[in-house]
Amino acid sequence: MRRPARRSLALLLGTAVLAAGCGQGGNESTVTVSEDLTAVPSAEDGSEGMFTFDGIPDVVGTVVSGLDTPWGLDFLPDGRAVVTERETARVLLVAPAEPGSEAEATVTELGTVPGVAPRGEGGLLGVAVSPTFGTDARLYLYLTSRTDNRVVRVTVAEDRMTAPKPVLTGIPAGALHDGGRLEFGPDGHLYVSTGETGAGDLAQDKGSLAGKILRITTEGDPAPGNPFGTPVWSRGHRNVQGLAFDGAGQLWASELGDDVADELNRIVPGGNYGWPMAEGRAGPPTLEQPALAWSPAAASPSGLAFVGGYLWMAALRGERLWRVRVADGVASDPTPYFAGRRGGEYGRLRTVALAPDGRLWLATSNTDGRGEPGPEDDRILLVEP
Repeated sequence: MRRPARRSLALLLGTAVLAAGCGQGGNESTVTVSEDLTAVPSAEDGSEGMFTFDGIPDVVGTVVSGLDTPWGLDFLPDGRAVVTERETARVLLVAPAEPGSEAEATVTELGTVPGVAPRGEGGLLGVAVSPTFGTDARLYLYLTSRTDNRVVRVTVAEDRMTAPKPVLTGIPAGALHDGGRLEFGPDGHLYVSTGETGAGDLAQDKGSLAGKILRITTEGDPAPGNPFGTPVWSRGHRNVQGLAFDGAGQLWASELGDDVADELNRIVPGGNYGWPMAEGRAGPPTLEQPALAWSPAAASPSGLAFVGGYLWMAALRGERLWRVRVADGVASDPTPYFAGRRGGEYGRLRTVALAPDGRLWLATSNTDGRGEPGPEDDRILLVEP
């Protein structure tokens, strides 16, 4: 049995959330949101919404339960979260009720993305909120269609979304290794992780978009300064599912290995990360070496976030949250949490994201066909780091 998450006093959201409301009616989801996330916590000095960052993650509540294979997670400027479901192709908007209110929090369904063809590890995957959402109201989504993986964008208005517009198409797709993470960089460009679909040679092929980290403009063009004049930013990747920028603007990527080693990589433009020629630290010095490597049984990493001088990496098969210290471009001191003695306390962990209040939202992935779902799965946990 999975241990239930400890009850929380609150989830802090800005006053803009309270003014925005939680739905327009007619598209509320039937998933549940914990009632205990409706009051704002107080610090000893009486200030609202404070918690002590000590680098030790504590699960203090369940934000939402009853999800179907949640995958992508990002936040709107008003503090509400956008969540994608891989199999159903739904895009959800998650927001608690106003602090002090007796009303329940709600989950609003923005819509179902047409053209998604879930199979294996493919489906509706990553989401990234436009850095200029306040003026353009755009979301960027990564999905598997019948013919390819692609990046599309939608516009949100009155808690509904428009039909998707293709941004970048032609990314090879397969039943395995579809990548799928999206992250806007400090430069305003969109970074896209792709898998090699089980065809390792594609990861080395500069002309293929598979097995790469891509860097594109918001219109889908190769971003200025890309090393090959194409969307490709780095190559030689097997299946990157986590992207995060640290406080210095350095890009990091978590990558699923085969049977030797999973990797955390410090990404440099034009870098070759070795797959399928090398895995873990076995490659020649001409290849980029991983910053850290793990046994797949202890990791199989997916989502990645940065806060407080640490990278936080969600592990699927490893069923734990890894904390990695980062300083001056060096990763060290990997420490696992929530692993337990007989498998993870919360099962497979897919995505971790930094909320506007400094907490982490941590999504489980126990309904993806490879986990053992509990009565509340899948869910998003509220973590105080």
